[in-house]
Amino acid sequence: MASGSGVNTVRPADLSGADAGAVSRLVEAYLMQTEREKADHLGGIFVDAALPGRYREEIDAPELAYRNGAVYLAELDDLPVGIVVVQQSAEAREVKRFWVEPSARGHRVGSALMDAAMKQRDLPIRLTVWDWRDDAIRMYAKRGFAPVPSWEDRPRLLCMEAVL
Repeated sequence: MASGSGVNTVRPADLSGADAGAVSRLVEAYLMQTEREKADHLGGIFVDAALPGRYREEIDAPELAYRNGAVYLAELDDLPVGIVVVQQSAEAREVKRFWVEPSARGHRVGSALMDAAMKQRDLPIRLTVWDWRDDAIRMYAKRGFAPVPSWEDRPRLLCMEAVL
């Protein structure tokens, strides 16, 4: 990773143009790491490069997968290193696919992405996080997120919400 001291930019991603490849790469890295962790914590086997088919559209066609959401891309020293997707429903905004490349962590990239994700506060903001991701849970709590009754049926997936 380059030696710069901070986030150069967090901006809306251009999914129909130059940013599509970076978004695909970052989402795929997030999904691969999540699948590895799920195999470790929930049991099972994960073979690298074998993501479940339900994720293909997010990697192959992010402009379609995220057409009803906002995608923010973080660049550190002009290199794409982080992403967050915010999808909106009638009752809430949901933070998804929040990822910072490991080599860029410690440069406040995650904080800058979360600032972008939480910029619009007209609706409650919610997210899900696996209960073993202690660092993420602490960061979310510092941002005003608190556990709420689950809307998910997957075990060990914590639902959190930041109210207005």
